[in-house]
Amino acid sequence: MATPPQLTPEQREAALAKAAAARAARADIKSRLKNQSLTLAEALSSDDENIAKLKVVSMLESLPKLGKVKARRIMEEIGIADNRRVQGLGAQQRAALLERLSE
Repeated sequence: MATPPQLTPEQREAALAKAAAARAARADIKSRLKNQSLTLAEALSSDDENIAKLKVVSMLESLPKLGKVKARRIMEEIGIADNRRVQGLGAQQRAALLERLSE
C-alpha cells in the first residue's frame, strides 16, 4: 500500500480546514432537511457540491419520521446501494425516491 504524500504544515492545515468546512456544510444540509426548510425534491435537484457528496442513506435518515431501518428498507426496495452518494443516483432512482417519500 502506498504511503500518502507528505504535506507541508500549511497544506495540512488547509486540507483540515477544507474538510471541516465540508462536514459543517453537510451537517447544515441534514439539519435543514430535518426541520423541513429544505425538501427532498430541492435537495435532489440541487447543484450544490455538498449535497452531491452526501450519502443517500444519511440524507434519508435526516428526514422527519424516517429512521435508519426505514431508510435502508426504502433504498433496498428502490435498488440503491448502501454506499451510494446523491451525485451517483440515476434519474429513475431519484424519481422513485420522490414518489416513495411523497406518500
